[in-house]
Amino acid sequence: MMSKTSTLQDVARVAGVSTATVSRALSHPNMVSESTRRRVSKAVEVSGYRVNRAARNLRTQRAHSVLVLLPDLGNPFFSAILEGISLNLSRKGYSMLIASTKQVHDSGERLVDYLDDARADGMIILDGGLVAEVIASLKSAPQSKRILFACEWIEEDEFPSVRSENRRGTKAAVRYLHDIGHRKIGHVTGPEGNVLMHARKSAFIEEIGALQLEQHPEWIIPGDFSLAAGCLAAQTWIALENRPTAVFCASDQLAMGFISELSRRNFKVPDDVSIMGFDDIDLAEQFIPPLTSMRQDRLLLGETAAAMLLERLESPEGAGSEHAAVIPVSLIIRGSTAAPR
Repeated sequence: MMSKTSTLQDVARVAGVSTATVSRALSHPNMVSESTRRRVSKAVEVSGYRVNRAARNLRTQRAHSVLVLLPDLGNPFFSAILEGISLNLSRKGYSMLIASTKQVHDSGERLVDYLDDARADGMIILDGGLVAEVIASLKSAPQSKRILFACEWIEEDEFPSVRSENRRGTKAAVRYLHDIGHRKIGHVTGPEGNVLMHARKSAFIEEIGALQLEQHPEWIIPGDFSLAAGCLAAQTWIALENRPTAVFCASDQLAMGFISELSRRNFKVPDDVSIMGFDDIDLAEQFIPPLTSMRQDRLLLGETAAAMLLERLESPEGAGSEHAAVIPVSLIIRGSTAAPR
């Protein structure tokens, strides 16, 4: 193996191609044949050549990185999405930066700055709750075509987005609870003003109506996707005189908080009430009882978001052909739901 100080010329000599071909294979692999890519890749491995990222970025006027904005850095829901984004970015030689939208809700200027000073070539936003001033700033920025929303989105806006089948998944959850015998079904919502909350709540109400089930305003309990909100929702359920026999929670964390509080109050799931969530995070299968949930393919969601953004970054016009992608969801049945007793 050659020294790790090997040059582009060393790679070209080992691969048996010109230095220009090596440069194209490393910077724009889609511009060379598959056999050439393999030869150059093998030559890079043999020679120990390392791409000088700083020099490449200066030459191409690109940062070769993407900023991903999360509403909550501590929420385990986002881990698989981030993994999917990172996997797809790394395949094309891009790195991933992560920041919290909690730091930028007051002004959109700081977000645009990430794109202005070459710290990031594009942006994936996983927060549909950005304030109007931030959205307006992003829309008016010259780099607006390099911004994409994933998981959450902005209603009636031109930003491209990737999302799961939130409405269909919610309706499938209600139908499942109905099919195993429940006729009194409650719902714990996400945070007020959140786009996912509205999508799932409206679909829940529609499906309850379509199945001609009982509807009571007090059976729709407000939450905010958190464990703590699930605990509070359980306290509300306990205080009801006429309780639903099943409760569909808008997130797994809500459902887990709900079940934990019930356990502390000596209620049993699913004997006293069936509980199900939405997301199917990693802990859902290990929870006690294991949680029935609507599974989002979060890894695929992240990979799709990265692919759509890279298409925009690499196309001359800075805009890809696909404006919106919807990822299917699936029902995962576990021990937290059963027929009513």
